Amino acid sequence: MITRIVRMHFTQAGVEEFLQIFEANKLAIRNFPGCTHLQLLKDADDPLVYTTLSHWNREADLEAYRKSPLFGSVWGRVKTLFSERTQAFSLVKFIEL
Repeated sequence: MITRIVRMHFTQAGVEEFLQIFEANKLAIRNFPGCTHLQLLKDADDPLVYTTLSHWNREADLEAYRKSPLFGSVWGRVKTLFSERTQAFSLVKFIEL
């Protein structure tokens, strides 16, 4: 399983538009083949910072999503709303207790 984390810093004006885009597309993203979990997190200290957390069965599933028209349309709109560079990374489980 791949865990994908994307931390986004928005402009004040961009937050509401981002939330509308997320709301309109969350089910399509969650139901994309290979996606098993999608969560939107809001930073506890900064109201302009949001993070998506998603789980994917395989790296190939995540890559298929990143190359899809769905991702292209969503990301194309969202990236114009950022106030600074986005941090994105993928993780695999290493140790579980």
